[in-house]
Amino acid sequence: MDDNNQTSQVVSTVLSLDKPEQINAKKVTRTLQKNWVVVEPTYASVCHADERYYSGKRRPEALAKKLPMALLHEGIGVVKQSQSSKFQVGQRVVIVPGIPGKDLHNANPATNSLPANYDNTGVFMSSGYDGIAQSAVVQPANELVAIPDNVPNELAILTEVSTIGYEASTRVKHILQKKDIKVGLFGDGPVGYMAAAVLHYIWHLDKEHLVVFGGMQDRIQKIDFATTYLSDQYDFDQADADFDLIFEATGGNFSSTAINEAIKVLKPLGSIVLMGVSENLVPIDTRDVLEKGLTLYGTSRSVAADFQVVLKAISESEAYQQTLKKLLPDQVYAVHDAADLMTAFQEIIARNDWHKAIIEFHWH
Repeated sequence: MDDNNQTSQVVSTVLSLDKPEQINAKKVTRTLQKNWVVVEPTYASVCHADERYYSGKRRPEALAKKLPMALLHEGIGVVKQSQSSKFQVGQRVVIVPGIPGKDLHNANPATNSLPANYDNTGVFMSSGYDGIAQSAVVQPANELVAIPDNVPNELAILTEVSTIGYEASTRVKHILQKKDIKVGLFGDGPVGYMAAAVLHYIWHLDKEHLVVFGGMQDRIQKIDFATTYLSDQYDFDQADADFDLIFEATGGNFSSTAINEAIKVLKPLGSIVLMGVSENLVPIDTRDVLEKGLTLYGTSRSVAADFQVVLKAISESEAYQQTLKKLLPDQVYAVHDAADLMTAFQEIIARNDWHKAIIEFHWH
């Protein structure tokens, strides 16, 4: 750590998405200030949002507002400089992509008590603010979490996606803490898979109390810690309404179907936690929402406290680690420059694989 608290300048090589399918390298000078840390990214995983930005599948107004920027917000790195007593040079850290407005603007925390994920004065990496595809991420120390020694890099980069499920679960912890509840989850993609893992390994829901609905047999059969069904083979119209709580983690065109099926099997006064993102408006059966007195929770992203809980759980459970390893791909994309990153995105989008796509950065 630097003993003085003077600001200094840091030059970062930013792999910037200037327009869809066009990434260019540029040098950007950033300021390292008190309580901030310089991290050199080592690994990142690719989110579907990054793919939509790269391929130009976001709405035109969103692209115009957000670009140019560096992509990627799921990643880890090594501390290179530190103006914080929390972190030492050489430490491995997970990068928390949400930066609260109070950290950006040195504001008094008391003036805004909203968490970063619901605070519109903050920023989110790779969403109008440069992401992890750069050689030097200059980050508030509060938005970094040290990686336990027994958590390997390839699992540490799955932390961010896992925290999405954990953050969602915290919104309904008063329900999850009850005994003998029945919880459902729609979604067998990586977000749904990791959210289901959170419900099992952190909230300790067993097969009797956790049900996952998915669309593909080869995916849901990997979820061996929960009861699973293919959604198109489950009769939601005739099934008992015996779920206390359901998480929707499908997103896109499947959101409407999943939400309306959830409404059918929820008990009166049950709850739905909405996690899936859709570019379009999602029609739902409000009549049954009203008649059953259901509660719908909206959740988005996560905060540093979520990362701490998830990393601790991963480090303390070999079974949790083995579950996450199922998401790891056979191939890791080595990225040395902008051309490599474009090639990686093109191949990732073309493959459309269930496993998480992982990038390893080589900055030197």
